[in-house]
Amino acid sequence: MKNVILGLSICFFSVANIVAQEQIIEEHKIKLEETISLNWQPTFKDALKKSKNENKPVLIYFTGSDWCGPCKILDKKLFHTQKFKDIADKDLILYEADSPRNLDLISSDKIEINNDLKRKFQIRTFPTLVFVNHKGKIIGYKKGLILTDYYYPFIQSVIENY
Repeated sequence: MKNVILGLSICFFSVANIVAQEQIIEEHKIKLEETISLNWQPTFKDALKKSKNENKPVLIYFTGSDWCGPCKILDKKLFHTQKFKDIADKDLILYEADSPRNLDLISSDKIEINNDLKRKFQIRTFPTLVFVNHKGKIIGYKKGLILTDYYYPFIQSVIENY
């Protein structure tokens, strides 16, 4: 009988420990996402207007937010970092051109605009970063997922040459 009680006690404490660790990890993820929030422009026209007023390039992030695995990795490892936030707040105007499979995630107007942008810039790969000036002319282009550290020199070169 003692062995049964001892066995059940070990199982209980093991499960409780695992659940507690998962909860701590999940709470950490939520806190991280809450602390890093970027100033994405609501429309592409707003982004271009702000670009002209502030003399900054526009970063258009082409993503499939609900289905693209590499996009989710890039979002987490680049866009949800303090280093990127600091660069973006100082030197970039941000616009996310999302192409989700779940069409309820964004408005139909925004889907239409994003599809027009995909055609205009010939986007066939996700994720893709396109930098444009205030007139919408391409000044930088990076497609696919690469190591996050390689994005920073590229972004810096676009900013310096703007």
